[in-house]
Amino acid sequence: MHSQPEYVGERRGETVEEILQRELFERMPFNLSIIDRDYNVIRANSNFEEYFGDWRDKKCYEVYRGRSEPCADCAAIKTFEDGKARITDESGFQRKGSISHYITHIAPLRNRDGTIQYVLEQSTDVTETSRFQREYDILFDRVPCYISIINKNFRIFRANEKFRNTFGDGRGNYCYQYYKRRNSPCNGCPAALTFKDGKEHQSEQVGITRDGKESHYVVTTAPLSRGDGEIEHVIEIATDVTAVKKLESEKIEAERLAAVGQTVAGLAHTIKNLLMGLEGGMYRLDSGLKRADVTRISDGWEILQRNFEKTTTLVKDFLAFSKGRTPLVKPTDPVVLAQDIIDLYRDTAAHQGVELTLETKEHPAIAPLDPDGIEACITNLVSNGIDAAILNEKTDGRVTIGVYEKDNELMFEVHDNGCGMDQEIKQQVFTTFFTTKGGQGTGLGLLTTRKIIQEHGGSLEMESELGEGSIFRVRLPIARLEAIEKSQNREEEQGESNG
Repeated sequence: MHSQPEYVGERRGETVEEILQRELFERMPFNLSIIDRDYNVIRANSNFEEYFGDWRDKKCYEVYRGRSEPCADCAAIKTFEDGKARITDESGFQRKGSISHYITHIAPLRNRDGTIQYVLEQSTDVTETSRFQREYDILFDRVPCYISIINKNFRIFRANEKFRNTFGDGRGNYCYQYYKRRNSPCNGCPAALTFKDGKEHQSEQVGITRDGKESHYVVTTAPLSRGDGEIEHVIEIATDVTAVKKLESEKIEAERLAAVGQTVAGLAHTIKNLLMGLEGGMYRLDSGLKRADVTRISDGWEILQRNFEKTTTLVKDFLAFSKGRTPLVKPTDPVVLAQDIIDLYRDTAAHQGVELTLETKEHPAIAPLDPDGIEACITNLVSNGIDAAILNEKTDGRVTIGVYEKDNELMFEVHDNGCGMDQEIKQQVFTTFFTTKGGQGTGLGLLTTRKIIQEHGGSLEMESELGEGSIFRVRLPIARLEAIEKSQNREEEQGESNG
């Protein structure tokens, strides 16, 4: 077995130790310098000189900082005193005079007897890294939306300026405390879903600001780790939509009030007709009493009774129409709701020669609805459809209820093959006391139907051709139904906590 040769490179005759001593200091890809106790730079490599400039016969504080006296917090002196290595974050001047940021590792160089005569300083430029960090901090803080970083225990690790200004400085506290002022995690928390499956999630939420006001926002959560490892942090980015929600609510209310205003214009005419009927009944009753005419008395009383009932119905319908309310929603199967209406009216319609059927393309999902309100709407449309089908003597009457989902909207359609409407009547359907029931109706049915649908955040559309029939289509955006449900649940939870 051959022993390790003592020399490497026969022509020069140097040992490995000698080569390392001569070359290593110079070849290290860092700024290296050796400092004595009097702050003198004893030696430095070419990287150091290229970075800081000429170091010969200079003090370290002259080279690093351009100072004329030692730094008050000199880390090198501390290492001389206690012999411990240190890492510092420094700022100084490069050779060209620009400010630089660098990380310095300071280590003692001991003599054989253990005393420290010099320290070795190794510095690495982090100027660009510091600049990027500052830019990142500015971007994180100044983004015009709420940003928070949450750990897997739902504690806020970091939050930006807008979040702090709106909800308070919640660092170290639970997110649900600062977003919602809750004492327990939220149901359907998007952050919890992201921690579970590592995917992005989005939802519409309502929080409570530091001033106690409601804040509506759309939040997106995403994991801050990549790969298959456990997710330690999730970032939440939320956009405030409070103003949009307010405008949306105001728009719905404005539409309702506008419909009320338009309807009031026709109310005087209807009341005038009712009063004329009452006057006619009074006259016939009065004349019958004077003549002792039992037939006239009976006719007059019947006229009075009929018009009194119409007046009472009109007042009740109008009060119901003009009064706004929030739907009391609950998970409802729209197909079952429609089928119940079919079952209720099928025999009545059949006796009048009208076939009542249900049509579903695909069974829509259960949705948050006010079942009583929507049932009243569809029932009114079906009743109108039956009356229209009876008036069309050309064919057998038929009324179909359709239920389906399309473009994230729940749809109810009531289609009849009745008499239809001409252009003039179509323009008046939602603005006057339109009725297909002649003297038996108040004309508020369609207006009340539209009002209830608007309270659900939806809309009512109509298509009709004279002699061909009509389609009334209820469109209910599922996102708005879910928002109503969340708002209702939140109010219930607050009521329970207050109780």
